[in-house]
Amino acid sequence: MRPVVIVGAPGGVNSRFMALVVFLRGVNVGGHRTFRPKTLAQQLKHLDVVNIGAAGTFVVRSPISQTRLRTELSRRLPFVASISICKHQDLLDIAKRQPFGDEPVGSGVVRFVSVMAKRAALLPTIPMSFPGQGEWLVRILATEKRFVFGQYRRHMKTIGYLGKIDAVFGVSVTTRNWNTILAIVEVLKRPPSRAPGVHPSRR
Repeated sequence: MRPVVIVGAPGGVNSRFMALVVFLRGVNVGGHRTFRPKTLAQQLKHLDVVNIGAAGTFVVRSPISQTRLRTELSRRLPFVASISICKHQDLLDIAKRQPFGDEPVGSGVVRFVSVMAKRAALLPTIPMSFPGQGEWLVRILATEKRFVFGQYRRHMKTIGYLGKIDAVFGVSVTTRNWNTILAIVEVLKRPPSRAPGVHPSRR
């Protein structure tokens, strides 16, 4: 796969832009583990944080270590959360590869990406579908690094089958709509703001 660069300003490449992408698992669902993502982003304004929707997805555009970022997030959230953090280049790479191709998606079918908390020790045989017989509700199509690519049908039983992805890969996963991933990539392609950030020497 060819390397991807981030255009930081017209006519140049911002090689110092090292954003992180945060995925919180199972927040703001069914009235449980609720919080206001916009408020959290405002509290982390010094890190130039961009909120992506209501599901707990953020782009952190000021330089900071993953360890310190976890600490910053954990002390501000009103509950203990499962936090997955990815480097910006990982998201740019998968978007450039276009894992779903240009084939149109069927009615009622949603493309998704599950982010593994860490790389799986063993990968299952894929593609695979749930349920195993009859019309599928969830299909796992491919994997790359910490990412699982698939599709699901809009159905009341779908959430239960999505919950099986953890067991299939043996690690905790956090799932997002493919459109959310594309929204993240659009933010990553923009140059960071001039908001005050964490000095690299303090990471």
